[in-house]
Amino acid sequence: MKLSAIDIGLKRIGVALCLDGATVLPQSAILRHNRNQAARDVRQFLEEWQVDILVVGLPRGGSSEAEMERRIHHFVGLLELPQSVQIVYQDEADSSVEAKEQMRGAVRQKRDGRIDSLAAKIILERWIEKGN
Repeated sequence: MKLSAIDIGLKRIGVALCLDGATVLPQSAILRHNRNQAARDVRQFLEEWQVDILVVGLPRGGSSEAEMERRIHHFVGLLELPQSVQIVYQDEADSSVEAKEQMRGAVRQKRDGRIDSLAAKIILERWIEKGN
């Protein structure tokens, strides 16, 4: 079963992929020029890798939780994925902070998407660890 995770941001979408159910690899982040282009790029990635399950990071807590959740659900709706792709949501709490900690000193240019995709990797690893 092929798994993927996305960490949806306003400028970039972090992407991670797991082909064997255990090893999660961050992929190149998708730059978000507008939501339709970003949805098309995510859909193409998922189709190319024939992903069975998409794990989407959802922020929990914070003053803007409801608004971010609404935006994320709207974006996922734009993906227009086939019914064969199962979409699940995973708490993304502190995944970006953890990703920044892991990359400390290794990344000079923080806008290249590596941190975003590392956050997606963390989200997917958490989902796998839960035994879903």
